[in-house]
Amino acid sequence: MAGRVWQIRGRQWLTLGFILLVCTLLLLMARHLDWSQVQRSIEGYGSQTLLLGLALALLSYALVSGYDLIARRYTGHSLPIRHVLPVAFVCYAFNLNFTTWVGGIALRLRLYKRLGLTTGTVTQIITLGIVTNWIGYAALAGLVFSMRLVKLPDSWSLGMLGLQLIGLALVAIAVGYLLACGLAKRRTWAWRRYEITLPSLRLALFQMGLGTSNWVVMASLMFLLLPASLSYPTVLGVLLISCLAGVIAHIPAGLGVLEAVFLALLHDHIEQGPLVAALLGYRTLYYLTPLLLAVISYLILEKRAKSMRQSTP
Repeated sequence: MAGRVWQIRGRQWLTLGFILLVCTLLLLMARHLDWSQVQRSIEGYGSQTLLLGLALALLSYALVSGYDLIARRYTGHSLPIRHVLPVAFVCYAFNLNFTTWVGGIALRLRLYKRLGLTTGTVTQIITLGIVTNWIGYAALAGLVFSMRLVKLPDSWSLGMLGLQLIGLALVAIAVGYLLACGLAKRRTWAWRRYEITLPSLRLALFQMGLGTSNWVVMASLMFLLLPASLSYPTVLGVLLISCLAGVIAHIPAGLGVLEAVFLALLHDHIEQGPLVAALLGYRTLYYLTPLLLAVISYLILEKRAKSMRQSTP
């Protein structure tokens, strides 16, 4: 019990230290940043660029909402797609902005149980969505890191070899998952109150394809907002590193972590003004705008659920 407490406290201290490090880096950057250059860069975005960026953001949310459609096939529940997709969109928007506990778990349990699903089925949906997201990440990041498509600064202790080894490990995880889904004779494992059942190989391939596509689209949005001097593989690699750092730091929406990693890895390639403008644009298009739409959608879902309860005799 004591070991468990120390483990939790150690994780909390590590997270706090990471937050302080990120805040320090951002404050040092802000002191020397030419904010007029940032303003000019933001004003330089044309309406077509912003509309295309919003379309890419919504496409990404459509892809992650598709995770729940894979889970629908996996669990065998019979909720209509027209009910699944709005719930998935709302939950993923809240998840990205307010951590998994709020959007990924609590809100999904509330909305799906109101539609008649059991806690066990919702738990399976949540689990499969997490696996879909990270198996796609493992496949894509594994290839990017192992092929050395992103260059780390010489001051980073991890080094290119370390990042490459991480990439190879991620590729092994992705391949191992597919092999397990395709070849394993035992499909179900039980641990305490939890039961895990492997999906079919076909579903696993859909998971990997959908998860990978989402990360590609996210990087495309960032690439659209950054200066043309940067290559897409570089932007993709930096985004993948920043998202992993955000998960380790466990900060809602990776706030500050995304910015710190991009500033650290790209400050030698482009000026800080356009880089900060792109990061602000990314925050607005990918996080804040979908969140606003999700809040409106959530209010509609709540109103619909209330009407359904009142009409039930």
